[in-house]
Amino acid sequence: MWDSTMFLSTLTPKFYVALTGTSSLISGMILIFEWWYFRKYGASFIEQVSLNHISPWISGADSNSENNSSSNGSNGASTSGSSTNGNAGSSTVGAASGQQTVPECKVWRNPLNLFRGSEYQRFYWAANKEPLTYYDMNLSAQDHQTFFTCEGDAGKKEYELMQTAWRERNPSARIKAAHEALEINPECTPALILLADEEATTILEAEKILRSALKTAESNYRKSQQNQHQGLSMECTHRRDTNVLIYVKRRLAMCARKLGRNKEAVKMFRDLTKEVPPIMHVLNVHENLIEALLEMQAYADVQAVLAKYDDISLPKSATICYTAALLKARLVADKFSPDIASKKGLTAAEMTAVEAIHRAVEFNPHVPKYLLEMKSLILPPEHILKRGDSEALSYAFFHIGHWKAVDGALNLLHCTWEGTFRMLPYPLERGHLFYPYPTCTECADRELLPAFHDVSVYPKKELPFFILFTAGLCSFTAVLALLTHQYPDNMGTIARSVLSWLTLPFTFILERLEGTVPSNLLQSLSRV
Repeated sequence: MWDSTMFLSTLTPKFYVALTGTSSLISGMILIFEWWYFRKYGASFIEQVSLNHISPWISGADSNSENNSSSNGSNGASTSGSSTNGNAGSSTVGAASGQQTVPECKVWRNPLNLFRGSEYQRFYWAANKEPLTYYDMNLSAQDHQTFFTCEGDAGKKEYELMQTAWRERNPSARIKAAHEALEINPECTPALILLADEEATTILEAEKILRSALKTAESNYRKSQQNQHQGLSMECTHRRDTNVLIYVKRRLAMCARKLGRNKEAVKMFRDLTKEVPPIMHVLNVHENLIEALLEMQAYADVQAVLAKYDDISLPKSATICYTAALLKARLVADKFSPDIASKKGLTAAEMTAVEAIHRAVEFNPHVPKYLLEMKSLILPPEHILKRGDSEALSYAFFHIGHWKAVDGALNLLHCTWEGTFRMLPYPLERGHLFYPYPTCTECADRELLPAFHDVSVYPKKELPFFILFTAGLCSFTAVLALLTHQYPDNMGTIARSVLSWLTLPFTFILERLEGTVPSNLLQSLSRV
């Protein structure tokens, strides 16, 4: 005790300044290194060392198996990222090639949009909540005006009525305008489309109206086809009639799917995918075909469709990415065990499935919470935003049953999807497989989704504890260095007092030992 007191009394203020300054410098270097490592690899270096090396050594577990599994996961993500570039909407960025472009938040028409009268309206009657926002319905009105009207309709009273009908906010006003158009021209197919969508209260009624619309649409298509080369106006009319015919066929196929006639629906969707008019690029009928084939559990046919549309040059979607993950998970999900995977590592098939899940989650991170029922579903909107909450809602609403039909698929998704965020280095700035996640999706989703829905936002990664701890330690030592430099005598006194307080318990224990243990024993131990 006397030696330590004498040692502390001989220390000069310069020693304390040098000590605190050195400590502050070391803490700052550690903080800078931790921050750089986190920005590059998305994890804390100290945390990784403690988890992968120190913890297995303390617990006696086999660290090799854990290292293998963790390295396999990270290698899988980086391997796929080096050979795959994704795109969505109208803008693409190759993450591997390093060409960074600001992605555009483009709103797409929902390929699986519901019927307003027989589905959305029934929800309103039951819950007294508006399932569609005015912004969403206004986008639909613009779509209908683009698809179902043209310059050749000038002077035609029935089509002028339909142009105003799409813009009406009141459903009864839209239905009334459609009836007036049919009174003028019983072959006004856009009016029949509106009545099937909004006036019919059941899918059977909607299908009945659409069948009569199909007859008039085919008749109008044949008439305009004969005259399409007689002028610009006739070409526009023929293009409009083509859009109407394809739209009616698609809605009829959707009715067949909803009524359980899956084979008929698949045939109609297959026929539609062979069409090439511009409207086909907007409707994305292949997503309807994928969903219908999944309902039939025709997984080989689904794989064939994915092979055609999951191409590097084509826009991606949640349907494409998550369906590809489901097909790969189906091969291993029933035998997958997290405990065995953590001890022995992942097999080649399991690694392929995990990579596919990581790819899907990186494209749209909102889907897993809906599939795992961690967040409640609502009716999907009529328009979706790629990689946004609106797309996740639409996908999960129609595909959650397909995931449940594959034994163990949801369990594999639950065990692996969160690991994607630990592998992605700041996904808002860059990604492995796709361009950086757009920050504008939240604003657009709030416009598309009803107010009663809690919009899901991108789960930002939190700073690891060790980075926060190092930052606090660096700041504390820097303050100590500044105080010691300004007030060396006072800080020396405080340091001696703190050290004496810290050594007080040991001094007390030593004095108790000296009082209870014979002195000759302590002398003998000191000699040893």
